[in-house]
Amino acid sequence: MARRLSSALVVLAVASALSALAVGRAGVPWFGPDGEALLVEGLTVLAILSAAFGSYWLVLAYLASHAVDKRRRHDARNVLRLAFGIVATVATLGALTDQWVGMLVSLGVVGFAITFALQQPLFSLIGWFYILVNRPYQVGDRIAIEDTRGDVVSIGFFVTEVWEIDGELVSTNQPSGRIITVPNSGVLSSHVVNFYGEGVPYVWNELSVQVAYETDLDFATDVMIDVADDHLGEEMAREIAKYRDRLAETPVELDVVEEPTVNVRQAESWVELRLRYLVHPRRGTRARNAMYEAILRRFNDNPDRVGFPVSRSR
Repeated sequence: MARRLSSALVVLAVASALSALAVGRAGVPWFGPDGEALLVEGLTVLAILSAAFGSYWLVLAYLASHAVDKRRRHDARNVLRLAFGIVATVATLGALTDQWVGMLVSLGVVGFAITFALQQPLFSLIGWFYILVNRPYQVGDRIAIEDTRGDVVSIGFFVTEVWEIDGELVSTNQPSGRIITVPNSGVLSSHVVNFYGEGVPYVWNELSVQVAYETDLDFATDVMIDVADDHLGEEMAREIAKYRDRLAETPVELDVVEEPTVNVRQAESWVELRLRYLVHPRRGTRARNAMYEAILRRFNDNPDRVGFPVSRSR
């Protein structure tokens, strides 16, 4: 559909340009001088707009047919929209005024005035360029920016649309169904957290279980690691290799283990066992629930080795 539309617009642009050229040379007697000039300008504007929109849709159709991923196609669409829009606007004004230099000077003066009148939109446009070049996040990434947390749906010239996660309506990393609009200028003045990371779309999570002091800690930690291995072992080992490769490209030195680990923390009336593992952020809650149920089931099957805290002072 896009290819047929773009082809039709290109044909219309060529036909309009040829018609404008023919009218300008041969003239149309029954139109008169003023009518001929107006007809030429109209055909020229039609040719410019048709060529701009036709070329825009033709490039988009080319990108879609050559298996370009959604993220790159989204960025390309915004860049092309801006580029073709500017070219079409300048060409149209030049055709109508027939004074290219004066028109460009006027646009510069108007742009200078707009800079002071519309500072926030301008900062958002600069933020869009920053996002496009430095890639703090892309479409599809899960981010946290200012007070917003969610999945990036689209990145426009001035705002980023985020499919909200958590928020006021739900919790535990679940989508609320609301779309939140965040000004692009936020990336220039706020912390941006990208849960996918460049090249490693996995994050570290923890699962916490509280047990009594009488618990056999070696047994309890072994159970938690076994359960994590059953659910995430192969996937985690595979992604850890990518994680290490990514770290090797930076000056950061971390001791990254290939298997889930358990950290022990002492509290007043219980011992807290924190299972640490690597998981995809979209599956974090589901994986935690499944492992928590399996761990509790194993603990309850061994009441002589695992106890749970009761209300008391220690």
